[in-house]
Amino acid sequence: MSETSALRIGAHVDQTDPIAEARARQAPLVQFFLGNPQSYKGPVLAYEGGPAQLRADAEAAGVDLYVHAPYLINVATTNNRQRIPSRKLLQQHVDAAAEIGAKGLIVHGGHVTDDDDPAKGFDNWRKAVDATDLKVPLLIENTAGGTNAMTRYLDRIAGVWDAIGSAEGADQVGFCLDTCHAHAGGNPLETIVDDVLKITGRIDLVHCNDSRDDFDSGADRHANFGAGRIDPDLLAAVVRDAGAPVVCETPGGAEEHLADFAWLRERL
Repeated sequence: MSETSALRIGAHVDQTDPIAEARARQAPLVQFFLGNPQSYKGPVLAYEGGPAQLRADAEAAGVDLYVHAPYLINVATTNNRQRIPSRKLLQQHVDAAAEIGAKGLIVHGGHVTDDDDPAKGFDNWRKAVDATDLKVPLLIENTAGGTNAMTRYLDRIAGVWDAIGSAEGADQVGFCLDTCHAHAGGNPLETIVDDVLKITGRIDLVHCNDSRDDFDSGADRHANFGAGRIDPDLLAAVVRDAGAPVVCETPGGAEEHLADFAWLRERL
């Protein structure tokens, strides 16, 4: 079996029964939210039987689980009313992800305000990693929009990485590369894998998504493969070069995801 045909490809799914969702997609991995991604309320697991049962069922089915943290988490901000609840929510999701045996918790890089020095955001990331008991890998994801985003531009990603390097638990921090976010954020996909690896030394997960919008648009809107603005060969090249497990966060259900998997495998 060639390396590319051995690539593990799955999708973002509803969390009620991730194992059934994986089966419907013939996928060896799935990603899901624990609770409402737009809420500061703690994680909620919908799986019948609870966390221990989901962990056991996933292991028995050979399905890797990934958890996506709520979008509201912003540990970089200088606003205490956001940063403090964000840190609490991050720890709660790390704990919940560990309980179900997740392979990683994906979190967005966050941002500082227009008046802030980005260095404050980098240092807040260091403090957050220091303060969090990382029982599972924390995978920081690049984002599409915002001029003062922590992980839209490569120099900012480098700032975050330099800062967290001295934090306790830094070895548990990895990187999730989103193709739509990179494209919409203005980072050429021709070089993105090399660029990220030079900074972080690792890519632990790829969010493979086409983009409804143009290069450097700043818009985070995913499209099914071939229906967006990203060159198909480039999309496949990123997946191939990164060599990491893949989560498709493309629109639709099992049928659309199976079509996206087939589209991608054809080009790998």
